[in-house]
Amino acid sequence: MAEEVHPTRTELLARKNQIALAEQGRDLLSQKRDALLIEFMSIMDEVLESSRRLEEASKESAFSLAVAKAVDGSVTLKSASLATRGEVSVDISGSYIMGVPVPNVQKKSVKRSTLARGYSLTGVSSRVNEVAEKFEHEIDTVIEIAAVETKLRRLGDEIQKTRRRVNALDYVVVPALKEQVKYIQMALEERAREDLFRLKKVKQSIEAKKKAIQAGN
Repeated sequence: MAEEVHPTRTELLARKNQIALAEQGRDLLSQKRDALLIEFMSIMDEVLESSRRLEEASKESAFSLAVAKAVDGSVTLKSASLATRGEVSVDISGSYIMGVPVPNVQKKSVKRSTLARGYSLTGVSSRVNEVAEKFEHEIDTVIEIAAVETKLRRLGDEIQKTRRRVNALDYVVVPALKEQVKYIQMALEERAREDLFRLKKVKQSIEAKKKAIQAGN
């Protein structure tokens, strides 16, 4: 440390200012981390609810598919699936949460009417239509949860990054600066004692010379 820090009053003042700025930055980052955690937990509840709904939708679609296979046969289902065509449209925009860029996904539901699915109304049963409805609902839920999970992941990454920065300031930067302040203060105190000692020696020498001159007179 002695090679890195110049023990001067200017350096002492600079280090104290750096400590104040570092502590202020740490406090601001801590506030940001806490705010992000609150938002994270709120979105986590949304993710858990979406996951529950996705699980239910998946079970329902799997059950309806099994029933349709058993009653209508795999050939009928395959013919219907080959006849139908569809697409998933989403509008993606961006927003910020505490300075963190997160995606906003606005989707158009993939649910369609029976006529819009492309297969013949007379060629399929109500069970096949139900399979289509269930899987369309599941796709909607998948898109919804994917958007929310992406937002949650972005916030989680930012929380970890902010926590590391807070810890670096708390356990590395600020302690190192305080050690430098301590070193500078000790060096300045030691220098002051040396200066005082030299002044005393000079004073004693001057007084001794005065006494010698007075004795000679």
